[in-house]
Amino acid sequence: MVVPKIVMDTNVLISALRSRLGGSYQLLKMVGQNKFDIFISVPLILEYEAVSKRLIGQIELSSTDINNVLDYICKVAKHNRIYYLWRPFLPDAKDDMVLELAVSAACDFIITHNLKDFKNVHQFGLDALTPQQFLKRIGG
Repeated sequence: MVVPKIVMDTNVLISALRSRLGGSYQLLKMVGQNKFDIFISVPLILEYEAVSKRLIGQIELSSTDINNVLDYICKVAKHNRIYYLWRPFLPDAKDDMVLELAVSAACDFIITHNLKDFKNVHQFGLDALTPQQFLKRIGG
């Protein structure tokens, strides 16, 4: 069986940190369980950190808790450097960063809640799916 390769958009991580209900949290719980390979880059993990730390005081997690989540993602994810840029391709430059990582790592899927922002990624051999759609696809 071929293990799907994914990049998780920041909005999926934030949704998982906000609530233990839903596909985003289920997907985050599955990171590191060999159901899929998740890819990160330095710019993406820095964005994960910056956006998640803004939640402190709004969610039950502390800065240490968030650091532990991010450290775990860094430990189990596959790291990829990006040597080329196509900016701008998508409406949001931060989404371009996700697309560039997915293409550079030869991923299969971008997991996001903003499907409309990633509607043209099929040109790169990628599919954009919500966490729920991806979980159905892998049987999770």
